[in-house]
Amino acid sequence: MGEGMSGWQAVKLVVNTLNLSTLAGVLVGLVGRARFSRGPRGLFYATGYKLRFPVAGAFTIGNLILTKHDRAYFDQQPILVKHEERHSWQYFCLIGLPMLPLYLLAAAWSWLRTGDPASRNLFERLASLKDGNYTERPVQPFGRTLAQTFRRR
Repeated sequence: MGEGMSGWQAVKLVVNTLNLSTLAGVLVGLVGRARFSRGPRGLFYATGYKLRFPVAGAFTIGNLILTKHDRAYFDQQPILVKHEERHSWQYFCLIGLPMLPLYLLAAAWSWLRTGDPASRNLFERLASLKDGNYTERPVQPFGRTLAQTFRRR
């Protein structure tokens, strides 16, 4: 086991490697021309990510946390790293890549209910909205969400 990694974190590292979710993250990082490094507790970082999607300070695929920022971004935000680590456990629990379409469905549901992809997203709520730097928005009628969307365009 690596330094600072528990037995369960080592199991998660192995399972997220075998279920191909971490490999998928590496492929996304390569396409986004990111730089890779080892993080804490069996996690890896992909920094300097160049693509504009998804729009997030950081996002996780398997045991890999990707960001457009440099490595210091993670060093300065240990709570955000814990939030992203919780997402890595979600990949573990959902046997890898099924997490991606389920996450997208949860984000769509949240957007329909609140106009925000995180506020009612089960995965973001389980990872802690606050730790992920999200502001919880109240549930609103579908019509208001649609009106807000079209008003922005």
